[in-house]
Amino acid sequence: MTEITRVPLQPIAKGALTKLWLGVAAAALAAGALVWTSLPAAVSVETVQAGAGAAPTEQDVVTINYKGTLPDGKVFDEAQGAKLPLQGIIPGFVEALKKMQPGGKYKVVIPSEKAYGKEGAPGIAPDTDLHFEIDLLKVQSRASAEQEMQAEQMKAMEAAAAAEKGGKKPAAPAEGK
Repeated sequence: MTEITRVPLQPIAKGALTKLWLGVAAAALAAGALVWTSLPAAVSVETVQAGAGAAPTEQDVVTINYKGTLPDGKVFDEAQGAKLPLQGIIPGFVEALKKMQPGGKYKVVIPSEKAYGKEGAPGIAPDTDLHFEIDLLKVQSRASAEQEMQAEQMKAMEAAAAAEKGGKKPAAPAEGK
């Protein structure tokens, strides 16, 4: 049997072990920074006043009061008693609403990637983060919300018909209903 030439291990130079560990730590930090920068931006939801009950799901309709502002404080949208289905609105808004409970008041920051992104929207520049103040008034199923809206429309039609018979102009519907 032939023997493989043995090579004796050289002693580790003073300070080399420290340099080795510093190199490992630097590589770990670089990897962590790479992962951190590749993560999508998160929606920030700050609770001003806690609510109670079940949070909405994507199949629900919410009734909210809200005010949307740009980073410079300019208001770009606001409404009272707005009924919004969670399907079909910007992803960051849906993500924020899913973290809320009825009766609560919240401050939300939606990063541009989860809002209008590089395209922007009328009155909103591309790559703009959106800030909202939201009061979540009510959460209901889509079917329940549709029944409620049909009942409101029937009442409005009946009131208009009664006003026509009485010779009066029908009253304009109240804002936000």
